[in-house]
Amino acid sequence: MAGRTTAPGRSVTSRALAILDSFGTTSRKLTLSEIAERSGTPLTTTHRLLGELTEWGALLRRADGRYEIGRKLWDLGLLATVQTELREVAAPFLSDVHTAIRDTVQLAVRDGLSALYVERISGRESVPVLSTVGSRLPLHATGVGKVLLAAAPDDVVEQALRSPARMTRHTVVDPARLRRELAEVRRRRYARTSEEMSPGAASLAVPVQVERHNGPVVVAALGVVVPPQRRDLGRLVPVLEVAARGIGRELARTRDFT
Repeated sequence: MAGRTTAPGRSVTSRALAILDSFGTTSRKLTLSEIAERSGTPLTTTHRLLGELTEWGALLRRADGRYEIGRKLWDLGLLATVQTELREVAAPFLSDVHTAIRDTVQLAVRDGLSALYVERISGRESVPVLSTVGSRLPLHATGVGKVLLAAAPDDVVEQALRSPARMTRHTVVDPARLRRELAEVRRRRYARTSEEMSPGAASLAVPVQVERHNGPVVVAALGVVVPPQRRDLGRLVPVLEVAARGIGRELARTRDFT
């Protein structure tokens, strides 16, 4: 989190972006003073920019005075390649997995140190989950996140393991243990978690790979969220792998996908 120190030469654009960057998965609704503190922007400047961002639709001011991300940014986000091509290609495969498993199926990509959820299918019988389309959750505490972290560059892994947050009492936060888990994910090609992100939910995930001229590249992770007492998790791996391979093949045919 940024302090109250400000950079005198910051442009209006950089200040506005810093304000938007104040919001996150655990800070969806913020007060004026909280936004000023997080963005390192003077209170008066923050108040003025919040007014402009709200008028444009980037932010929404609630009745209690707190601010949250507005619909305009969501609409713009849907235009991004990761939201359009990836979702369109993956949708039928996610539907097939959901039909077979009947639990929540989700697709995520890495965004910095977070897993960004780009698609999700759930039913009335699915266990409650924290993820929603467009949300971000920590890489180290989710099945899809561990798959993405296992494929990430070394510097990203180092940052993620520097001080992993404990989301539940089951969250693995010991860096040495996490390193062993990531090595195991790379070896067996899937990740499993049990109540690390939220109580009453276990997850299983596999990588989605696209063949490049220099070899396969992990571009996303496909996962399911099921009750922790479900005993057939091992049997779900082939179902996910078949779908992940299908998504990867279709993405490889999409020339603009990167």
